Amino acid sequence: MAVHFRTCPFCEATCGLRIETEGHDVISIRGDEEDVLSHGFICPKAYGLKELHEDQDRLTTPLVRRDGELVEASWAEAFEEIDRRLTPILDEHGRNAVAAYIGNPNAHNLSALVYGSAWLRALGSQNTYSASTVDQMPKQVSSGLMFGTMLSVPVPDVDRTDHLLILGANPLVSNGSLLTAPDMRGRIRRIRQRGGKVVVIDPRRTRTADEASEHHFVRPGSDAHLLLGIVCTLVEEGLEEPGRLAEHTNGLEEVRELVRDFPPERVSATSGVAAEEIRRMARELAAAERGVVYARIGTTTQEFGTLASWLVDVVNVLTGNLDREGGAMFTLAAAGQRNSSGQPGTGKGVRLGRWASRVRGLPESFGELPVACLAEEIERPGDGQVRALITVAGNPVVSTPNSGRLERAIESLEFMVSVDIYVNETTRHAGVILPAPEPLEKSHYDLALYQLAVRNVANYSPPVFPRNGSGPDEWQVSLRLAGIFSGQGANADIDALDDLVARTIAQRSFPDRDPDEVLAEVEPRRGPERVLDLMLRAGRYDLTLAELEATPHGVDLGPHRPRIPEVLRTPSGKIELAPEPIVADLERLRASLDRPAERREGARGGASDNEGDMVLIGRRQLRSNNSWMHNLRPLVKGKDRCTMHVNPADAERLGLSDGGRAVVRSRAGEVEVPVEVTDAIMPGVVSIPHGWGHDAPGIRMRVASEHPGVNSNVLADESLVDPLSGNAVLNGIPVTVTGR
Repeated sequence: MAVHFRTCPFCEATCGLRIETEGHDVISIRGDEEDVLSHGFICPKAYGLKELHEDQDRLTTPLVRRDGELVEASWAEAFEEIDRRLTPILDEHGRNAVAAYIGNPNAHNLSALVYGSAWLRALGSQNTYSASTVDQMPKQVSSGLMFGTMLSVPVPDVDRTDHLLILGANPLVSNGSLLTAPDMRGRIRRIRQRGGKVVVIDPRRTRTADEASEHHFVRPGSDAHLLLGIVCTLVEEGLEEPGRLAEHTNGLEEVRELVRDFPPERVSATSGVAAEEIRRMARELAAAERGVVYARIGTTTQEFGTLASWLVDVVNVLTGNLDREGGAMFTLAAAGQRNSSGQPGTGKGVRLGRWASRVRGLPESFGELPVACLAEEIERPGDGQVRALITVAGNPVVSTPNSGRLERAIESLEFMVSVDIYVNETTRHAGVILPAPEPLEKSHYDLALYQLAVRNVANYSPPVFPRNGSGPDEWQVSLRLAGIFSGQGANADIDALDDLVARTIAQRSFPDRDPDEVLAEVEPRRGPERVLDLMLRAGRYDLTLAELEATPHGVDLGPHRPRIPEVLRTPSGKIELAPEPIVADLERLRASLDRPAERREGARGGASDNEGDMVLIGRRQLRSNNSWMHNLRPLVKGKDRCTMHVNPADAERLGLSDGGRAVVRSRAGEVEVPVEVTDAIMPGVVSIPHGWGHDAPGIRMRVASEHPGVNSNVLADESLVDPLSGNAVLNGIPVTVTGR
C-alpha cells in the first residue's frame, strides 16, 4: 500500500487529497487534513479520480479516421497524418485557415499552461478561441483595463470580512470561481458566527443563498443596473470613503458624475429589486467595518457582463474595501504572476481589439476571439475562412452557444485534430484524436488558480502513476504539434524545442543573468518541472521545486496583504476607475432602461401572460462543472439532475407539472426537458444546467449516454454577446415554454 498526496484538478478549489494505491489500483481517496489550503475538505468530484483512472472509455491510444471510421493507430502514424493533412491547408490558405479551441480543463493543467502557448505561437492563427468567452472574459477585460493585467482580479478576503455581498455566484457548489477557496460553506458560516452578514443576489435561491443572511431575486441580466443603484446611493448620500485608494486612482470624479443618472428608483423596475432595498444594501455595505462585493458567472455571462464586472470593483474602491483586510485583495502567487514581476507599480497595461473576427467584426481580447463567432467563421467562404480546427480538452459542440449550428459547421471542415481523453460530441468529428494522460499520470501545480487563491499557498503534486503505455508525455505532444505547425514536420527535435521554451522563460524571468547559468541551476529537470522550477525561483518567495517536493501538503505563504500600488501594471501606475471603453458602454445600459415594459417583463425575467415567455439561466451543480465529468458514474448517479426549474406560479400558468415535461424554444433551437417545480427560482425565469446532451451518435462515453440529459446551449443565441468582451450571453436568454 502506498500513500500519495495530491491536489484535486477538477475545479478551482484545489483541494488536497490523500490517495491510497496498491500497484496500479486506487484503493481510497480522502481529504488531506494537513493540506495548507483545504485542511481535509473535499467535495464529491474528488472521488471521480478513481473512476476516471478505471474508465474503459478513456482513450490511451491515438485514433485516426480511416474510411470514415476512427481506428487505433500508432503515435507516429497520428502525427504523420496531422502533418499530411494540416500542413497543405496552412501553406495554401494561410495561418488563419486553422482555428484552435482551448477547453476549460487546460486552466488546471501545468503542461497545458506551460506548453500550450508554444504550439499556439507556432500555429500563428488569429482564429483562437477558448472557454473563456463562455465564462469569465468580462472580468478579465475589466480587471485588465483597471489594474493592468488580465489576472489582476481582486478576490474577496472571506476569512476576514464582516459583510459579503454575492451576485450571480454559488460558491458552495463551485467552491469559489475566480476565487480559489475550498469549503465555502464553512467560510460563509464563520462570517455569520463572528457577527457578520452575507447577502446573496441571484435569480435562484441557491445552496449559497440558503446559508446567507438574506437573499434577493434579481432579473437575469440586470446586475449592472442594481450595482449602479448601489454606487449612486454611495455617492448621493455621501457614503463613499475610498481612503488611501484616492491617491492611487484616476477617474474618481468622473465615476461620481456618471452614476448620478442611475438612482435606485430608476433601476429598480429593470432589476426587480425594490429601490429601498438597494439603498439599504448600499448603506449596510458602507457601514461595515470590513466589507466586500463578489460576483461571478451569473454576472459575466450576460449582456452587460463587463459593466457588471467593473462595477463590482467600483463599489469596492468607493467603500475603501479594495486592497485591505476583509475586502477584495490581490493574491501574491509563488510563480508565473505577471503583476508581481517587472517594475512594480507601472506597466504597459492591456491592448484589446488588436484584430477582429472576419465575419462579424467582433474584437480580440487577450489573443482570442469570441467563440460565439466560430461557426460563422467556418461557414462563410472567402479569404481567411476556417477550414480546419484543433481542439484541446474542449467540447464546444456542447458548451458553446447555438451548438446545433456549430456542429453543422464542424461537419463541413476539411480536417480536425483533437487532444482529448474521450470520443465525445466534438471529437467524434476529428480526423485524428491524440489521447491525453489521466490526471494521476501527470504532475500538477495550479499556475493560474493560485493567482486567485483566498490565501497565498504553493503546492506541487508529482505523478501518482507512471504514464500508461509508451506514448509521449502531454508536454511532448504539445511540442510535437509545435514542430508540425512551424514546418519542422512530424519528427521535429523535441528536446531542442523544450530547450527553447525553457531558455525563453529563463530570459524573461532573469533578464540580468546569463540564461545558460540559470538553466544549469535547474538541471537535470526537463519539461514542465524545469519551467516550474524557473518560475518559482523567479517569484517573490525565493522557492524552489525541490522545497515543494519536500512538503507534500503544500507551503503556506501567508494571508493576503495590501499590494497597491506595487500590484498595478497600468501605464499611469494608478487604478483606472473610468476606462474609456467601459464608460462608453454605459450608454447601451442607459438605453436598456427605456425598453418597453412588456419586453422588460417577458424577455428580461418577470412574469408574463404572453405565450409562456420566460428567460433562461444556467445552473451550477456540485458534481459537475464540465461535460466530460458525466462519464464518471459516482458523479451522475441518483435522480436526474438535468431538469428545468420553474416557479410554481409559472408552472400553474403554463400548465406544467412537477415530473412532467416541457418544450423550451428560443431563436436558436428547442429542447424537451423534465420539469422540476420549485419556489427557489424567480417567477418568469427557468433554469437548465449546462454540459449535458449526450445522445449524439458516435460518441464513446457509455455512462454519459445512459444519462444524456439535454443540451441547454442548443437554446443559446450566438448573436447575443457582451460587446466589450465578446462573451456569450448564456443567462437571460428569451425563451418560450410550453407543456408537453
